[in-house]
Amino acid sequence: MITWGWTGMSHDASLAVFSDNGLEFAAHSERYSRIKNDKNIHLHLIDEALEHGGRPDKIYFYENPLLKKTRQLYAGQYKLLKKPSPTEYLRSAAYDFKLPKSTPVNHHLSHAAAGYYTSSFNDAAVLVMDSIGEWDTLSIWRGQGKELKRLYTQRYPHSVGIWYSAMTQRIGLKPQEHEYILMGMAAIGDPDKYYNILCNDFIQKMPDGLDHRVLFKRNCHRGCMDWRPDLNSVQDYADIAAATQRIYEEIFEKFLQITSFLVPDRNLVLMGGCVLNCVANTLAYKYFDNVWIMPNPGDAGSAIGCVLANKKEFMEFKHAFTGHNIAGDYPIEKVIHELKTEKITAVAAGRAEFGPRALGNRSILADPRGRHVKDRVNKIKQREAFRPFAPMILEEYARDYFDMPNRLTSSPFMQFVVTCKFPDLYPAIIHFDGTSRVQTVSKDAGPIRQLLEQWYEETGCPILLNTSLNIKGEPLVNTREDAERWTKEYGVKVCLPDL
Repeated sequence: MITWGWTGMSHDASLAVFSDNGLEFAAHSERYSRIKNDKNIHLHLIDEALEHGGRPDKIYFYENPLLKKTRQLYAGQYKLLKKPSPTEYLRSAAYDFKLPKSTPVNHHLSHAAAGYYTSSFNDAAVLVMDSIGEWDTLSIWRGQGKELKRLYTQRYPHSVGIWYSAMTQRIGLKPQEHEYILMGMAAIGDPDKYYNILCNDFIQKMPDGLDHRVLFKRNCHRGCMDWRPDLNSVQDYADIAAATQRIYEEIFEKFLQITSFLVPDRNLVLMGGCVLNCVANTLAYKYFDNVWIMPNPGDAGSAIGCVLANKKEFMEFKHAFTGHNIAGDYPIEKVIHELKTEKITAVAAGRAEFGPRALGNRSILADPRGRHVKDRVNKIKQREAFRPFAPMILEEYARDYFDMPNRLTSSPFMQFVVTCKFPDLYPAIIHFDGTSRVQTVSKDAGPIRQLLEQWYEETGCPILLNTSLNIKGEPLVNTREDAERWTKEYGVKVCLPDL
C-alpha cells in the first residue's frame, strides 16, 4: 500500500511517500518551484512522488483545517476562511481528481509523531514548540511503546514562536524565515541592555511549576513594529536580538524543567519550528540523558509525522537523504582537488536532504583553516558578514576539537551548538562567541565519510566547513540542472557525479 503525507497551503509545503517497506521519498516543494518556503505543492514534486509506487491509496494532511478556521475566525483572519479544503487543493495541484481524500491530523500530534516514531526510544518525553498549530502553540507528550499521550497544551494567542517571529520582523528581518539570522545576530549584541525592557513590555508571566503557562502582554501575531521605534540603529537591532535570544532560552529551559517533572523518562524528543534554535537546544542535556530531534522538526517534517501518527509504527531514521536523486558516484576526487587548489567548492550528488540544512549532498564546502575563507563564502552566498558556518567533522574527533556535553555523543544533523577548543586554528567555522554548530560524521555515513577521511589523510585536518548550496533567499540546489546553473551564475564549481 502507498501512503502520502503532505503539508502546505500556508508555508513550507512538502510531501512524503510511504510503502509497506517504510519511507520511500520526502522532499520540499521549494526545491522544485525555486520559491523559498513555497506554500504550494509543485507539480514536479507530485510527479516525482508518483515515481515511488504510483498513485497513493491513502493520504494524510498535517493539520485539521476546520479547527484551524475557528482560530482564524477568532483572530479576524477572514480572508483565510475562503481557502479550499486540503483534498480539493491537492487534487487540483495534481490535476488528478481521483486522488484519495486527505485525512486531517492534529498539527501538534503530527509534530510529536514525527519526532517520537523516528527516535530510537520506546519511552520518552516529547516537547513541541512552534508558532501555532490549529490553536496549540506548545505541547508536552509522553510516548510509551507505540502510544503518544498529550499531557499539557498551551494555546493561542500566547506563543513563544509568534513572539520570536515578531521580534525577527522588528529588527528588519523576514518573519517565518529569518529567525535563524536573529539567532546568529544575538552573538554580536549585548543580552543585558534591553532585557528588562523586553521583559516588561512583552512578558506577563514566565512558566513555573504551579502554572506552566508563559503569558504575553500582547498578541504579536500581526507583528510588533510599533514597539520602541526609537531603537533603530544596527547596534540596537543586535542588542534586541541578544535579549530576545536570552529570554527565549529562559522560557525554553523552564519548559524543559516542566517536561522533566511531568514525564519521568530520561529520553527527550524535541519538535516544532522553535527547535531549529540550535543555540538553545544544548540546554536539554541539563535535564535529560538522551535527546532526539528529527532532522526536519518544523512543519515540513510533518509530512512524515502525519503518516506516522496514524501508523503508530517506529521507523529507523539513519539519514535525511530522501529527496531528488542526482545519480552517480559521489565525486570525492573532484571535491578534494577543488578544496586543495581553490579552498572552496560545492557538491551536488545523491539524494537531496529533507530538512533546512545541507548535510553533504547539496553543500558548499571549504577548508576551515583559512583566515579569509569565511568572508569569501559569505560573499558567495550574499549574506551578512556576522553569519556563522558549521563544521562537519569525523565523529571520533569531535570531543578533541569541541566541548561536547557529556551525553552528546553525536550530532549528525547540525542541531546543537558547542564551543570550539581551537578557534584560532579554524576561524572559518567559529562564530563571534567562539561556538560552532557541529555536524558529526559517523563511520557508516557513506561517501561523505569517505570524503572527510581522505581530506584528513591528505591534510591532517578532520574538519570541513559545510554550508547549504544556495544564496540568501534561495532554496537549496535540487537537480543537476540547478547545479550547472549555479556554477555559471556564482562562479564556484559545483562538483557533480560523472554522467
